[in-house]
Parts: sequence; C-alpha cells; structure tokens
Amino acid sequence: MARDISVKIGKDRYKTEIHVDQHVVLSDEPEDVGGTDLGPSPTELLMSSLGTCKAITVRMYADRKQWALDGVDIHVSIGAQEGELQKTTFIKCHVRLYGDLDEMQKKRLFQIAEKCPVHKILSNPIVIESNLI
Repeated sequence: MARDISVKIGKDRYKTEIHVDQHVVLSDEPEDVGGTDLGPSPTELLMSSLGTCKAITVRMYADRKQWALDGVDIHVSIGAQEGELQKTTFIKCHVRLYGDLDEMQKKRLFQIAEKCPVHKILSNPIVIESNLI
C-alpha cells in the first residue's frame, strides 16, 4: 500500500518538496519556463515512476524465478497528439534486458514489465478528486 505523500511549495519559484515518510525528493521546472531546475519536473517524475515500477517488477520476477538477469534499462518518453475532440498522450517505453537469458525468458520479462502497478494505473480510466481544506 502506498504511503501518504505530502507536497510543499514556498516562495521559491516552482521548487517543490515531496515528502514520503523520511524521504524528501525535489521537483522543479526547467529554467526555460521560470524554474531553477533543481529536480525533475512533475511530468518527468511521473515517467520516472513508470520506468522505475517496470524495472522493479522485472527484477522481482527474475529473482523469484532465479533467472540470470544482470540488469534492466528502461527509456521512457512522452508525447501528445491533439485532435479536434481530444488530446491523446503517447508514452513510449523501450526495455533492454541484460544477462544470460533465452528468448522465452526475455519475452516473459517484457510481459511482466507491462503488468507493473503504475502501468496498470496509467492504462485505466483515472478519476482525481481534489478539495480545498
């Protein structure tokens, strides 16, 4: 289960602190949009979450199967295409597996990467409820 996340911003332009228990992560915007580039942008953090989840899910599965997976590299990019009625977001994930793996193992690990929790969240309809306290 996910822990509570708290996000705080002060007067520093766009520098945001993300608090998850004892962990603190900085997020910011690039300088070309007025930020100070002290951390990844919110969109970059979202893409990082997807890549990280896929990598961890693959690692867990390979460890459980005792497969010779030496490493995983995942490159994630995002783009959008606007139509007349809607905007469609495209996320691309390029997965590279390292180790002494046969083709069946590589295909299975790729299938497992597609089942990571963040991939599932982003692939289904999402409802965000916000309120002012």
